[in-house]
Amino acid sequence: MNENKPTLVILAAGMGSRYGGLKQLDTFTPEGDTIIDFSIYDALQAGFGKFVFIIRKSIEDEFKAEIEKKLSGKAEVEYVFQELDKVPNKYKNPERIKPWGTGHAMLMAKDCVKENFAIINADDFYGKEAFESMAKYLKTIDKKSFDFSMMAYLLKNTISDHGFVSRGECKVDEKGFLTEVTERTHIEKKGGHLVFKDEEENLVPIDENTVVSMNFWGFTPRCFEFAESFFSAFLEENKDNLKAEYFIPLIVNEFIKENSASVRVLTSEAKWFGVTYKEDKELVEKEIRQLKYNKIYPSKLW
Repeated sequence: MNENKPTLVILAAGMGSRYGGLKQLDTFTPEGDTIIDFSIYDALQAGFGKFVFIIRKSIEDEFKAEIEKKLSGKAEVEYVFQELDKVPNKYKNPERIKPWGTGHAMLMAKDCVKENFAIINADDFYGKEAFESMAKYLKTIDKKSFDFSMMAYLLKNTISDHGFVSRGECKVDEKGFLTEVTERTHIEKKGGHLVFKDEEENLVPIDENTVVSMNFWGFTPRCFEFAESFFSAFLEENKDNLKAEYFIPLIVNEFIKENSASVRVLTSEAKWFGVTYKEDKELVEKEIRQLKYNKIYPSKLW
């Protein structure tokens, strides 16, 4: 495998509770394309050489069958599992039903990611240019460094008309580096304006042009060492909290706070869309139809 080809890690272990089904394998075109198909297609075209899927044991067979027929012979593929019990024994709690979050999921890939890598959600459509921009950046970075990156989107382009969404609100300095990311777990449209819920459950206005993270990050393998030691501290602090989640933005903030890494904010003209709710599906189908009509994608991806 080409040493310089970055790896793409795909977070596909989510429960899909608001969507009401296994949205990782839901199809959006008459040809049977899933949203992951477009991300894989875009990433292959952009020069990613390996794919690591983070899934749950319960969807393993169905998921692998779908991926194998598309990626076989085109790239290296590995699967890792995020399960509730993948934490030290003393932190296992039989009452916990929620996974430990995206940061924990990323740690599951530690042993099979040796190159610079990007990490994305399985159910978000990030756009061709976003993958090109990220791959280009990752290829220029020394894998022993702490030069990280993030693909940025404008909040107004990432909202659902059908309910609240979760986004990382970003502060960016004048040189284009991230200075802070705040996980906003509830942003919605109210009376034509955007608001988020703060910790006291108050609704607070938020500018529609706020830069947000859609969980499309670029890292070097060095991030795993740090994320692992920070996870131990996080578990200790949250062992009695059944809902605590170890999000990637928490790790990134810690990096920035300690000055141990820089996070370059990459922008692209790509339009994001995704399915948080069943009702979002129709719009996504329409957007994809248009992209195929405009020849951005072939009618048959594989």
